[in-house]
Parts: sequence; structure tokens; C-alpha cells
Amino acid sequence: MKGWGKLVAGALIGVAGTVYATNEEFRKRLPAAARDLPEAVRRRFENAVSEARGAYTARRTEIMRELAERDHRHARFRGEPQPVSDKEEAAAGNEGESPSIN
Repeated sequence: MKGWGKLVAGALIGVAGTVYATNEEFRKRLPAAARDLPEAVRRRFENAVSEARGAYTARRTEIMRELAERDHRHARFRGEPQPVSDKEEAAAGNEGESPSIN
């Protein structure tokens, strides 16, 4: 019997939505809050989608950064050459040079 309540509620919402969509006189007699409900729901949905996309992008960026850091840390265990930073490259370039004597 628990399912009957949901079934009846769904049927009522469906009938109300159909009447709202097809009967302009019915929409005019509704209070302003009820008339604006579809627009408010649409705005809330669009805001939620926008926030979800922003959260997805931020999380994806964070995951990619963590993967790059982990890959860099574990490169030495795989026997791969590790990327050299600009500072290390400059220091290595100066070590091999002997000072010139004029």
C-alpha cells in the first residue's frame, strides 16, 4: 500500500502539469508564486548545472595535477629519466664549463 501514495501523487502532478500547460485561464487565476514556479525551477536547474560543471572542471584539474606529481615522483622507479627543472639545467650547464683564461 506504500506505493499507492506515490502513484496518486504522481498522477496528480501529471494532471496539474497538463492543465497548467494547456489552459491559459487556469494560469491567470493562479497566484503569482505558482505562475512563476516553472521559471524558478528552470533557473535553479540551470544554476545547479553551472555549479556542477565548475566543480567538475576544478576536480578534473586537481586530479590531473595529482597524477602528474605522482608520475614525476615514480619516474625514477621505472628507470625513466626525470624531467629537469630550469634551475637544475642551468647549474648543470655551468659545471661542465671551465673558466676561460685570457
